[in-house]
Amino acid sequence: MYKKFIKRPFDLLFSLTALLLLSPVLVIVGILVKATSQGPVFFRQERAGKNGKYFRIFKFRSMAVDPDAEKKGFEPGSKMRVTPLGRILRKTKLDEFPQFFNVIKGEMSIVGPRPEVRKYVEAYPERWAKVLSISPGITDPGSIEFRNEEDILSASSAPEREYIENLLPQKLDLYEKYAQSISFLSDIRIIVRTMAAVVFK
Repeated sequence: MYKKFIKRPFDLLFSLTALLLLSPVLVIVGILVKATSQGPVFFRQERAGKNGKYFRIFKFRSMAVDPDAEKKGFEPGSKMRVTPLGRILRKTKLDEFPQFFNVIKGEMSIVGPRPEVRKYVEAYPERWAKVLSISPGITDPGSIEFRNEEDILSASSAPEREYIENLLPQKLDLYEKYAQSISFLSDIRIIVRTMAAVVFK
């Protein structure tokens, strides 16, 4: 019942409330992004959504501009282009806050599997077909379990292979488990755990 009738209204209410309360913070972050590095305030990139329909995700830009970045997906473990402000945004997850707009548009949920770029969806198409029976989310158990993912990958001699062969299958395990057991209480727990992970590292 929650998944069918309540989850979407909950997402809308949560997102609208968050944007209202956080609007001063979002404005300040946007100004700082624009003032401290060249390029747009927002980074937009194509990600896989529900039923395999692709959409463009919103983030505050945390990296120096690369004209081809939106086309080639993300670079696992790469920190070379991350701006000084971007490092702060990533650690505090402030870069993810514009995704509340994706939630309002119906492209994402507050809690759900993190949306992935095309080439990593195509690495495990059958598993993603199951995962993407639900909307992707801003946070999920994988976001908490692998909150230090960037450090893990940057320490690897072959970060992309490490991501595809090791981290991504583990994430998919968590995504599949979540998709099979969605409930209001589990979503609340994940939201609280996400906040705790950001605040207490």
